[in-house]
Amino acid sequence: MAPVILFPAIDLKDGLAVRLEQGDMARATVFNRDPAAQAGEFEAIGFRYLHLVDLDGAFAGRPVNGAAVDRILETVSIPVQLGGGIRDMKTVEGWLGKGVNRVILGTAAVRDPDFVKEAARTHPGRVAVGLDARDGRVAVEGWAETSDLPAEDIARRFEDAGVAAIIYTDIARDGLLKGLNMDATIALADAVSIPVIASGGLASLADVEALIEPRAAKLAGAITGRALYDGRLDPGAALALVAGRR
Repeated sequence: MAPVILFPAIDLKDGLAVRLEQGDMARATVFNRDPAAQAGEFEAIGFRYLHLVDLDGAFAGRPVNGAAVDRILETVSIPVQLGGGIRDMKTVEGWLGKGVNRVILGTAAVRDPDFVKEAARTHPGRVAVGLDARDGRVAVEGWAETSDLPAEDIARRFEDAGVAAIIYTDIARDGLLKGLNMDATIALADAVSIPVIASGGLASLADVEALIEPRAAKLAGAITGRALYDGRLDPGAALALVAGRR
């Protein structure tokens, strides 16, 4: 079985590393004014993959925090996945050409699934789909709008398209340290063959332990944010727990 990957998150707003509560830009806490330094710290701790989100870009529909992403790419050697404001092939190829390991397409997965399929087939293994759900319905445009589409229905669109992963975020839990929504995430993983990454609410080592339980065997990993920044999650203990387990 593939190892569980823990992805430390750096969310970018106005060039700073922040965390939001339930995706609300008005409820942002600045955790580091130097995102590249934060990325370097995560790599030094032992994380093997980095999760970046251009929050301003998600609302604008185009990259906004490009300079901050560039500095992060110059700083770390571990692979980076990036989402936020990636809505066309030019942007996909621009980021992949700069060294982003894989791009995350969220709003486009709802608005333009044919583009997502084209991107995934053109760049196999380097395109992930971000499904951010509120009460099971997928939200778009930086979570400002909620669609009528269930996450599982959208996920099924991309079977056999070469999508590397689906990142499933429970908006109601994101940034609130309520714990991962394991039931909904596992249900999604059971519904598709694409690897699923849990996101939203990871609060403690108990959430990491849940990732290595037999019922979570189809999950590829989880994203951790606020719990890392405020010290609730010991990164060394979390990484030790997932190393070689399952």
